[in-house]
Amino acid sequence: MPEPFRIREAVPADAERITQVLRDAFEEYRGRLDPPSSAHDKTEAVVRRELSDGGAFVAEADGIFFGCVFFHPKVDHVYLDRLAVLPSHRGQGMSLRLMDAVESRARALGQTRVRLSVRLALTSHHAWYARQGYVFHSHGTHAGYASPTFLVLEKTL
Repeated sequence: MPEPFRIREAVPADAERITQVLRDAFEEYRGRLDPPSSAHDKTEAVVRRELSDGGAFVAEADGIFFGCVFFHPKVDHVYLDRLAVLPSHRGQGMSLRLMDAVESRARALGQTRVRLSVRLALTSHHAWYARQGYVFHSHGTHAGYASPTFLVLEKTL
């Protein structure tokens, strides 16, 4: 039986479809986050820049994208960014496989840690990431805000 989707590394030609997945996957957070998610304003040019600053993986079936995640190698870790799965395709293990792809890339790069950020307001996300082995690393504050707006979580590989 064929897999319902596959994970592969993104290429610059995927930028348009990745941009649409980001916008669609983050739409449910419009008006719920302060500051608003920058995913709503992503452009193909921004996605191409982010791809050149590391890369991304996509979840696809029959040429249709259902999810994506970016990764950015840093000096002492790999940063996992913008994990996004369309609402219609959640609950199929796509997020786990996308995260595993980033964690595998981190290992291949010789890194032993992966970090990500999650909004303070998204408490259900905190618990989900904890179940995946991510623990508190630090608080972060968006520009223009006086108090923390997100958590930085880390997983040791």
